[in-house]
Amino acid sequence: MILTRGARITGAVLCTLLAVIVAGWLVRDVEAVEEPADLVRYWAGYYDVRLSAVPTTSANDVALLVVYVVAAFAALRSSVAATALVATGVVTLAMRLPGLWSIGESAMSARFADDLRTRALICAFAALAAGLALVITAGAGRRPPRDFSERTPTRPGPGASATAFLLLGASGAVVIAWEIRQVVRFPDIFPEWYVGGERLFQGLIDPPPGWGDAVIALLCLFTAVSALSRAVHARPFGLIAVGLLLTGGVTGVSRAVHYKMLDHFGDLPIEDQLTVVTWFFEAAVAVVVLIVLARRGSADAPDRPHQGHGQGYGPPPGVFGPPPPSQPPPGW
Repeated sequence: MILTRGARITGAVLCTLLAVIVAGWLVRDVEAVEEPADLVRYWAGYYDVRLSAVPTTSANDVALLVVYVVAAFAALRSSVAATALVATGVVTLAMRLPGLWSIGESAMSARFADDLRTRALICAFAALAAGLALVITAGAGRRPPRDFSERTPTRPGPGASATAFLLLGASGAVVIAWEIRQVVRFPDIFPEWYVGGERLFQGLIDPPPGWGDAVIALLCLFTAVSALSRAVHARPFGLIAVGLLLTGGVTGVSRAVHYKMLDHFGDLPIEDQLTVVTWFFEAAVAVVVLIVLARRGSADAPDRPHQGHGQGYGPPPGVFGPPPPSQPPPGW
């Protein structure tokens, strides 16, 4: 199934709206701080950065901006436009839903002005409405291809599917393992780590840290299972998952380099060593999976009348010699 022209245009407009919302908050933060480079350090998680104003965004918002821009172009041109819109809508709903209750908490009132929180709440409702509209548009705007000239949705190739299954499955398991460790080590932060609270610090428009990590873990596991069956939606969901995974990995590696953790890696406690290894693992996984899933997959072959020489094996009658050389699988 492919999208109608009207659905493509509607999806692109909705993705553009979401991109404008995120870009507006990013511009606000750039203008609010005295040095934009310090904002990047803040996004990377540097503990010693000092800002003149509290940012409302995080590094994940930069990743989401890229997702929305790419999804807008995919809606107009890609053969997997429908699943790309669904994936974008689902991720938007998951990442913006906590804003409905966290923006109004007293901890936010102490850090952000009332007018800023009001704008953030309006944007949260707008983002959720746009995310839901993306899912509805993708579902209602599908139609069968008219002829063989129209590009049909593609699936990841066998090699890409196996790579995504192994690496994203492992990444999802690693994120979940760290979340379990977080709750076991600091039980007093539960459930605020996942739903927000007075003792938790987060960006005004962002979900609580545990909630965001849970979304990434579920995306990785869902994509891994989808890739195993070579589902059409594996590529869009996988690309969004690795975008968020890459953000966490790169910011973690940046912290490790900034605080010279690699220079004294052998002297670090075992848990800190595992943390650094996890950052590098997430960054490497994201790059590899991004490469294999970004390549165009293979389309389903159209049904054609069977032409052959009957039952049995071997070459057709009258054809002698060795069989033709095998070809690499499509999409790999």
